[in-house]
Amino acid sequence: MGQEESHTEEMDLAQIQELCIVFMKECPSGALHLHEFKRIFGVASTSPEECLYIETIFRSFDTNQDNALDFLEYVAALHLILRGNLEDRLKWSFKMYDKDGNGKLDRQEVRRLIRIIYKIKFQTGEVSMTPSEICDRIFELVDQNHDGQITLAEFMAGAQKDEWVMNLLKLDINATNWVLQNCGKLP
Repeated sequence: MGQEESHTEEMDLAQIQELCIVFMKECPSGALHLHEFKRIFGVASTSPEECLYIETIFRSFDTNQDNALDFLEYVAALHLILRGNLEDRLKWSFKMYDKDGNGKLDRQEVRRLIRIIYKIKFQTGEVSMTPSEICDRIFELVDQNHDGQITLAEFMAGAQKDEWVMNLLKLDINATNWVLQNCGKLP
């Protein structure tokens, strides 16, 4: 599988400029806080799964952990989501799964995010497996040394050799369309 084909729906310069204008308009202080992040991307507070997912995304982009995204963090986040290559997006996905930041994923960390994704992505009933069964299958396919933890190297190798695993691990819930649609919702 190796390299992923380029995105078919890339943002043009005008759309990127629109996002920058939105940032400056919504965050004149230069800091984007979680509640503003949710509002900009149209996440309704009524869905606990979407809220938890967006909070996890927000925290992964808050590189200095000051509970706010500055403009550079915001631009880096958009670049990764919208134009990042497969390797960078997999590393970001690993970081999202690795809640305790120890560089290894245990079953609890993987199951936590799978439950969220399962409720968002598979509401249509396309999948006959439970989140726990999905987690077990991921560990069977990816945990090469069977120590109950997945390292970044195992994560990258496992995702790239199995398409089913790739689709779950890379946390790609059509982010480009999501950003483009929700930018249009702004006043």
